[in-house]
Formats: sequence, C-alpha cells, structure tokens
Amino acid sequence: MEPEGLEEFIRTLIAIMQESELSELEVEREGVRVRLQKQPPPRVTEVVAVNPAGAMSPGRSDAAAPPPPTVPETRTRGNLVEITSPMVGVLYEAPAPDAEPFVKTGDEVEPETVVCIIEAMKVMNEIKAETSGRIADILVSNGEAVEFGQVLFLVEPAQE
Repeated sequence: MEPEGLEEFIRTLIAIMQESELSELEVEREGVRVRLQKQPPPRVTEVVAVNPAGAMSPGRSDAAAPPPPTVPETRTRGNLVEITSPMVGVLYEAPAPDAEPFVKTGDEVEPETVVCIIEAMKVMNEIKAETSGRIADILVSNGEAVEFGQVLFLVEPAQE
C-alpha cells in the first residue's frame, strides 16, 4: 500500500470510529495491519496535598519538594469552570490558519461547543466545552504546546 493511500485509509478508519460507538478497530489490508483504540475520557479527581509533620521543616535545604499532581486539582476556580486539556499536544484556536477562532472571550458556549483543537500524534482532536456559560478567559495561545490537565479556558457558568 502506498504511503498516500495508507494515510487516507487510516483517516477513513478514524472517521468511522468517531461516527460510531466502536472503541477498538483492527483491519488488515494489502499486508498492512492497522489497530485503532479510543482512550476513555480522563476522569477528573480531586487531589489533596498532605504535609506530614516534619516532612518539609523550614530551614531544611535537603528536603525535596513533592512533585506536582498529574491530574487537575479541581474543575472550578471560584465561580468559574475550568476547561482543561485531556492530552498533551499543540493547541489550535481555529479550524484553519485563516479561519476565525472557535471561541473568543465573552462568547456563549454549550456542552457540545468546540472551543479548540489539540493536535496529538498528527491527529486533530476537537475539544468541547462540556459546560454551558460564557468564556471568561482564554489562558493559552494559538500554536502553544499544552500538557494533560492544563487549564485552557475559564467559563462563567450559565445562570439556571
């Protein structure tokens, strides 16, 4: 299978998975085996730091700081809801370089509103708001590398 044909074949398989309830797909064609598997959405958990007595005594320079948590500590910041990155990748604020951004500060969003795209391993992943409200702040720039759990947007929740 030619590289161009393989790339189109893989794109077609990805589209099939996105449009269906499939979580895993394995196909063999012309001696090439492709296996795709969806990862479950990340779970948001609350991390509580505990400082045991004497673990970090003032004045001790040999005490190492604990590593930062790898999951977001919370999904809210005051009365604002955080939209965090579900993966490591490069963030794009628009579907194309010459297109308008998906959202701007002050825009109203619904749970299914696409707020950005994160490219990971040459796959473009739409990131949805997953909440209703108004974009209060955008904390990242177009083309910026983002980390798992990094806060991307702050949303003022819709009044119910």
